[in-house]
Amino acid sequence: MNEKVKSEILEWVKTIGIACILAFFITLFIRPTLVKGYSMYPTLEENDYLIINKIPYTMHEPKRGDIVIFKSHLVQENGKEKDLVKRAIGLPGDKIKVMNGKVYVNDVELKEDYINGDYTDGMIDSVVPEGHIFAMGDNRPNSLDSRDPRVGFVDEDEIIGRAFIRLYPFNKIGLFK
Repeated sequence: MNEKVKSEILEWVKTIGIACILAFFITLFIRPTLVKGYSMYPTLEENDYLIINKIPYTMHEPKRGDIVIFKSHLVQENGKEKDLVKRAIGLPGDKIKVMNGKVYVNDVELKEDYINGDYTDGMIDSVVPEGHIFAMGDNRPNSLDSRDPRVGFVDEDEIIGRAFIRLYPFNKIGLFK
C-alpha cells in the first residue's frame, strides 16, 4: 500500500473517531424527544420535536414555569416507563392549592396565560416536599400530571431535563425561555 492510501485511511479513521467522541459528549448534555399527546397544548402539540437540555438541573433546581421532561413510572403498552412533558408549577416547600378552577402558589393566584382555557380541575391543598416539584400540563382538562396520585409530586432525581428548543414543526422552531 502506498503512502497516499495509508494517509487517506488514517485521515478517515481520525475523522470517524472524532465524530464518535463528539457524538458521545453531545448525547451526555442534550437529548431529542417527540411529544406524544395533547397535555401541553397550546404550548406544545402532538409530534412536536424537542431538544432537551440535560445540564440545568445538575447545577440547580427547576424554576417555576420550566417545561420539564421526567420519568413517570407509568407503564406504556410496550412495557417501558413513560416520560412525561409538563410545566413546573410548584417548587420544594411551595404550598400548592387548586380550588374553584384556579391555581395558587403560596396563597397567590398563578397567572397562567399559557394554559388551554381558564379553568384547572381538581382540589389540591398540599406542600411540595423537599427534593420534588409539582408539575401540570398546559391543557388542564386533558393532562395526567401531579394532580393525579399515579404521578404525584415529581422527584427531582427523575427529571431528565428541560425543554430547550423546538425543532419541528419548522414554522414553530424556537427556544424555550
